[in-house]
Amino acid sequence: MAGLLQPATWRMRLLRELVFCAVISLSCALFFSTMFREPFATNLLYAACITATIQLLIRAGRFAILRWFEAGRSEVELGAARERSWPHWKLMLPWIVLSGVLGYVGGHAIAAWLSGAQDPSLLVEGNPRALLLSLCVVLALSLGITYFHYTRARLAATEARAQAAQRSAAETQLRLLQSQLEPHMLFNTLANLRVLIGQDPQRAQDMLNHVIAFLRATLDASRAGTHPLATEFARIGDYLALMQIRMGERLRVETELPPALAALPVPPLLLQPLVENAIKHGLEPAVGGGWIRLAAHREDDCLVLTVRDTGVGLGALPPDPGCFGTAQVRERLAHLFGERAALELHAADDGDGGTLAIVRLPLADTAGPDGRAARHPGPAATARATGAAHATRSPHNSH
Repeated sequence: MAGLLQPATWRMRLLRELVFCAVISLSCALFFSTMFREPFATNLLYAACITATIQLLIRAGRFAILRWFEAGRSEVELGAARERSWPHWKLMLPWIVLSGVLGYVGGHAIAAWLSGAQDPSLLVEGNPRALLLSLCVVLALSLGITYFHYTRARLAATEARAQAAQRSAAETQLRLLQSQLEPHMLFNTLANLRVLIGQDPQRAQDMLNHVIAFLRATLDASRAGTHPLATEFARIGDYLALMQIRMGERLRVETELPPALAALPVPPLLLQPLVENAIKHGLEPAVGGGWIRLAAHREDDCLVLTVRDTGVGLGALPPDPGCFGTAQVRERLAHLFGERAALELHAADDGDGGTLAIVRLPLADTAGPDGRAARHPGPAATARATGAAHATRSPHNSH
């Protein structure tokens, strides 16, 4: 999923930097204590203060140079700089050297203030050999800290590009799946409409009106990655109205959508394959037909959507190799939510028989693969969609 890092990511980054500083400080303290025969604890304090000061100066300089670089630059230059998360080396190298000198002096002063002890060999007063050695160590330390931040920035940029590529691939796959689903549903409807025109022109006209409404809603949904749950229910209502025209009294419909859930964003056409399967493989083969019920409720941090039918049930018919509905839903859920969403199919355990399909979506991640929260519709749009979704509350009413 862009955006601010989560607290856990900040903690891991801070822990890595603390471990890096600790290793550098221990190495420097051990080196100077061995070379100049001075107390390890005192040298460790000085080394830690100097290392931390140099690291803070380099980080601050990197941030300031990036901010300065953004001023007056073109979008192409800005995009390249943000992708690298690192300024040009010709800007950073002078600051690295200056950070080493300032960090040495400043960190030494802080350590002396904290300890109140006699300056150890890190100050190297009156010792040119030790001074030269200390400057070399400080320069190496500055370069090491810089390389650490540079590699971390490059790694973060690479991970960001990989995540963007994955999101793009997922979005492309979802559009492909939706483009497969819509013609599939449309061809079935047109085949039914062709038969109905000769038998009952008025019902054929009603069916055509519902087809137009469904296609218009489909076109609107194709322009966005999500839409309100109430709109999803309304679109399924148009499809079920088409099926009721064809099946007549053999199909009864019930929907249950709590108002508190009506505005939650969900992927478009998520439930339609399950409803189509319930009709084609459950209710149509049943001599007396039956009813289908769509419902939504909340369980802890999950949005649970159910499609229940009283058809012939699972296993009553041979497998249909042309049926891709459940596979399509599972693939969309995997692309959008990973393992945090699931589709379950169960044989209904009550006296009415049939099949129960359950879709579980994580409420915190209904925004999809890019990690951004979907925009909620305005009150008017939500009211229209909710009204359409609640048009059938009883299993004995029709759309």
